[in-house]
Amino acid sequence: MTEVQEILAEVRGCVGFITLNRPTALNALNLSMIRALTQCLLAWRDDPKVQAVAIRGSNKAGVFGAFCAGGDIRYFHQALLLGDPSTEDFFTEEYTLNHLVQRYPKPYIAFMDGVVMGGGMGISQGASLRLVTQRTKMAMPETLIGLFPDVGGGYFLSRCPGHVGEWLALTGPTLDAAQAIALGLADHYVESARQADLWAALAQLVVCDPTHLAALIATFSVAAYASADCPRGQIDHYFSMDSVATIVQALEADRSDWAQRTAAQLRQRSPLMLALALQQIRRGRQLTLAQDLRMERDLMRHCFFPRHQGRSGAQTETAEGIRALVIDKDNAPRWNPPRIEDVTPAMVAPFFISPWPAHSHPLRSLA
Repeated sequence: MTEVQEILAEVRGCVGFITLNRPTALNALNLSMIRALTQCLLAWRDDPKVQAVAIRGSNKAGVFGAFCAGGDIRYFHQALLLGDPSTEDFFTEEYTLNHLVQRYPKPYIAFMDGVVMGGGMGISQGASLRLVTQRTKMAMPETLIGLFPDVGGGYFLSRCPGHVGEWLALTGPTLDAAQAIALGLADHYVESARQADLWAALAQLVVCDPTHLAALIATFSVAAYASADCPRGQIDHYFSMDSVATIVQALEADRSDWAQRTAAQLRQRSPLMLALALQQIRRGRQLTLAQDLRMERDLMRHCFFPRHQGRSGAQTETAEGIRALVIDKDNAPRWNPPRIEDVTPAMVAPFFISPWPAHSHPLRSLA
């Protein structure tokens, strides 16, 4: 049986083209894909013939349709149950790739069609041109599976306007194209049916500098369809409050539909990870990208190997969240602690203590 390549890469004209080719898993990232992407981007970074990079996903019927659903959470679940140390390499190399994308010296164009979640945001938010379509479903829903919005989420979510970053990190709402553009998480709207033509047009360019690329994309982009506006006033009011408990209690006292729905969403998520994510976003506002990724690498080590909690990997919030949502699908996670009001600052603080001295941190070389 022929092995299927999970990353397809080719150079046409002055553009390097990447297609994520794991459609049965919605292009969820595994370690081999992360390594292939990194190797490809490093080679093209140093190749003068490649002046720009374009990246897209694929679906079961062909290209586009799904960008990337994130990391491979079934792999995470198995690793947690078995105490598999391979997750150490996974997250170190994924965050190194996220840094490479964010700091890429050549134009990087992300076709964010279909599902763009978690790790998919990590390889697209650093793009110089982020294209969305009417099929875009964008989210950082990690708190629902007992995690936090990593892959640089503390950096790019915290730079959304006002306190939108806290709202996105804690509740993990799915954004459409117009909302993504309005909140600074996308740049241009392209009809899904025109993506193939734009992809082909990129291959015809003789010069791929930002000016020529912007002019080309302007001929394909249109105004995004109007969507329900995010209630910025309410978001900024509630999600600027001191703690998750204060936020949710204030929301529950507000009888508006939006407030009641938002409070109910928060009550479904891991109380511990909500508190961690709130701190992550607020710390991230003051950090460089490299500092944020090092912080998130610390957080992820503690989430997978929670020795400071006296828990095994199988007893983590992450193992329980994935079990409830993906494995058993009972949607009845048994969080520990079970209530938002039960989380104390002393439970959260150890997550932000690095398990490595600075000189041996796995991401020490990022600048």
